[in-house]
Amino acid sequence: MLQIIVSLCHYWKTFRPRGRAVLNRTLEVRFEQYGEVVAAALSHADRKQPAHWYLKGLLLPGGRKSVEPMAARVHPQNVRSAHQSMHHLVADADWSDQALLAAVAAQVLPTLSRKSAACHWIVDDTGFSKKGVHSVGVARQYCGRLGKTDNCQVAVSLSIANEHGSLPVGYRLYLPEQWAQDTVRRKKAGVPDQVVFQTKTALAMDQIDSALATGIAAGVVLADAAYGTETHWRDQLSERGLLYMVRRPQQHEGLVVGIAPTCAHAASQP
Repeated sequence: MLQIIVSLCHYWKTFRPRGRAVLNRTLEVRFEQYGEVVAAALSHADRKQPAHWYLKGLLLPGGRKSVEPMAARVHPQNVRSAHQSMHHLVADADWSDQALLAAVAAQVLPTLSRKSAACHWIVDDTGFSKKGVHSVGVARQYCGRLGKTDNCQVAVSLSIANEHGSLPVGYRLYLPEQWAQDTVRRKKAGVPDQVVFQTKTALAMDQIDSALATGIAAGVVLADAAYGTETHWRDQLSERGLLYMVRRPQQHEGLVVGIAPTCAHAASQP
């Protein structure tokens, strides 16, 4: 959930007014309005202030964006109180990530669509390098940011994008099978009972189905070979009437509809 708030704050920066002619007061008003949208999606009124502090802390200068240094910058009069309320928001409070994503999408997608009629649906996963072993889902697995297998968390996302910007409309932490089957570890980390093991392609398809159900205009689905290699996943896209462009390993062969295979290709088939 913490990573979702960071992402959504980034997208506020992407679509805010630009240029010296824009008054600071205008930016402040727009930021307050954005903060109201985020706070409303968090359900409880007592989360409004820590959410505002957290968003503000992400936007203010400063190298470290963890809770404690941000608390010192946004509320120096009572750092301890700010730290406690912000930490509770991102670590313990029960709020819906899907509700937050949907609320922000309702604000951002109209602007993104006005800038360009064509929007693509990008399926991807992102690795977050970790040193310890207690963070939910952390394991030795492939980390795209590092380009190798390492200790990390991985999140699967669906983003709506064009040449002007992008917005995540689906974002879910991948829970490796060894985590999903470890009852003690799950309980200690606070993993909800309803969260079960799903492959990354299954998580991505759930996000696609959710986007279709909410009425987001369908775009061409783009994905790398981690998703494009799976025939069943591509078939599911076709069943939903979605066009796609995915990467596949070089050794995989394909045929163009309406064009007969060459003699060499036909002879190589059993």
